[in-house]
Amino acid sequence: MEPLPTPATRPGRDGLAAILARPARALVALDFDGTLAPIVPDPEKARAHPDALPALTALAPKVAAVAVITGRPADVAVRYGGFAAVPGLEHLVVLGHYGAERWDAVTGEVTAPDPHPGVAAVRAELPGLLESTQGAWIEDKGHAVAVHTRRAADPQGTFDALREPLTDLATRNGLIVEPGRMVLELRPPGMDKGVALSEYVRELGAESVLYAGDDLGDLPAYAAVDKLRSDGTPGLLVCSGSEEVTELSKRADVVVDGPEGVVRLLQAIAAQAG
Repeated sequence: MEPLPTPATRPGRDGLAAILARPARALVALDFDGTLAPIVPDPEKARAHPDALPALTALAPKVAAVAVITGRPADVAVRYGGFAAVPGLEHLVVLGHYGAERWDAVTGEVTAPDPHPGVAAVRAELPGLLESTQGAWIEDKGHAVAVHTRRAADPQGTFDALREPLTDLATRNGLIVEPGRMVLELRPPGMDKGVALSEYVRELGAESVLYAGDDLGDLPAYAAVDKLRSDGTPGLLVCSGSEEVTELSKRADVVVDGPEGVVRLLQAIAAQAG
């Protein structure tokens, strides 16, 4: 077993120490794509790292809860992660659509609000808007719609060219655009990973928190951990490192090598949590 890394900041070291000192009062929160699951060209083929489920089943019984916070629909993340009906994962929740949906391992059920009407309007207009854009691909997330450019001949150029028209389309229909790693997601305002994380910390009464992410959509969760730390709740910020997005690594207490590094970190915490 690899040793735990030493966080680069004092707040990070305090956060890790608090998690290890009282793991039963700690929340471990994780993004899915790029953090638990490697990024792949086709999002429908994304699956959790092979060692992620064993790491989570080793860790989950020792902490207050493990939360997967994702922009994906909750049931999709559950399916792609292999989380359903796994012994040891009773303390797992999946907060899908940035917290608008919730799946609990205990019940196996998803609770969700009615879809925002703007999503249906955007869904209808997008094919025409993208008709002349080669390689852009639409992912229907139910409560949101995402446009991926990773398959285009020039992924970054296509991403940049689409950002303004997609922002205009979203604004006209009461939505916002969430940029990510070669993806632009059009979704309802009012929920982000920071809101979802903060609300779940309060619900759980967690005394410490770890959050791991890899993309721009994880920055609100980083900000939420910063706020929790300023209010006296220790926290640890982990970046699942990539060359595509560097904003998180600049703010993280610990940077690991993608999902494999995240898995190793979870294994080490589980081993030392007793």
